Amino acid sequence: MSFTYRSILCLFCLSSTYAESVIFIHPDGAGAAHWQAARFLLVGPDGELNWDKLPHVGIYRGHMANSLTATSNGGATSHAYGIKVAANSFGTDGEHAGRPIAASGFRGSLMQEAMEKKIRVGVVNSGSVIEPGTACFLSSVPKRDDYEEITKQVLESGADVILSGGEEWFLPKGKAGRFVQSGARTDGLDLIDAAIKRGFTVVYDREELLAVPAGTRKLLGVFAFEDTFNDMSQSDLKASNLPTYKQGAPTLADMTRAALAVLGGEPFFLVVEEEGVDNFGNANNAIGTFDALMHSDQAFGTALDFVKTHPETLLITAADSVAGNFDVIGFVPSPEKIVAFSVGRDLNGAPLGLAANGMPFLSQPDKRGVRHPFVVSWGTLQDSSGGILVRAAGKNAEAVKGSFDNTQIYEVMRRTLFEP
Repeated sequence: MSFTYRSILCLFCLSSTYAESVIFIHPDGAGAAHWQAARFLLVGPDGELNWDKLPHVGIYRGHMANSLTATSNGGATSHAYGIKVAANSFGTDGEHAGRPIAASGFRGSLMQEAMEKKIRVGVVNSGSVIEPGTACFLSSVPKRDDYEEITKQVLESGADVILSGGEEWFLPKGKAGRFVQSGARTDGLDLIDAAIKRGFTVVYDREELLAVPAGTRKLLGVFAFEDTFNDMSQSDLKASNLPTYKQGAPTLADMTRAALAVLGGEPFFLVVEEEGVDNFGNANNAIGTFDALMHSDQAFGTALDFVKTHPETLLITAADSVAGNFDVIGFVPSPEKIVAFSVGRDLNGAPLGLAANGMPFLSQPDKRGVRHPFVVSWGTLQDSSGGILVRAAGKNAEAVKGSFDNTQIYEVMRRTLFEP
């Protein structure tokens, strides 16, 4: 029997008396300006995104032990362990291999501690399985590019749900998969076969994900050879005739909904990452960034629906840096302004992100029915510290307020999971 959206909602209702759970959604690279721009484009300046509906807000402080701007792996390690680490850390203290001691004194991440306490866990990522926003909760390696070991540790971690791309790192060289002619592993391991032997149901596309039988306890989704999106510049995507997201791959909301269906009948810890905001931002691709923000916001809607029927669940979100130093410029429309912005450069030379027709974007109507033009301004091809917000709903969400350090993400999640 396959589950449907209605059967998932029924599962949510039946399990509404269960104890504390945590959903951490990490829209990698998304700062406050991203959400402002997404609001303009998707629902209009007077509308509300799902992200806007998380009632508790804090100002994120994301510096590392040795850098003012976080790396994805360093930021994820701080979230997973509650400690300041060096920028090169990947589930380590930045200097030594192996699990560091978390803020609680436990030698391991919050997710590893949760598994020791028999709490079910899952990770969801629109990027590859090796992306640190989720992988740092389950793996510890000396270098960020230890892709074979990261994938092996994630699969063998004991997690109940793993949904992502990255088929290349599940298969050995010479073995074809659903998306690759040959895997990339040099150790000869076939981790797809290993997953099946560990009791995982394995799926490869949205259709298969939606058909996962009710009652499934372990779920592995491998939805692309690398990422579920094509993170190129707008011009390169157009030249290659490629979409922003790969056809047949599930959205972040699809994956989040499936993960909740598998995990949601008892206490759980779920970490969800939309990697596309970061990757498209670092390619200065405004259209791809907006698609990634839309997918992120849909996932927030899925999670908020769950929290409504499971009030003992904490939903918390933050990025760790801002991709491309993204900002948005609105202006009073005039032929001169539109022509000036349509050249793709501001007066100071900063590149501007434009709509597919090469013109400024148009917002959805405001409450007076007026649509407003705007452009995206890019400051870099790298990550910046930016303006990042922490938002939360549900259990212990009131702890999110004021100036909120990246290590405090761990604190409020741990309190929810272990200190009811």
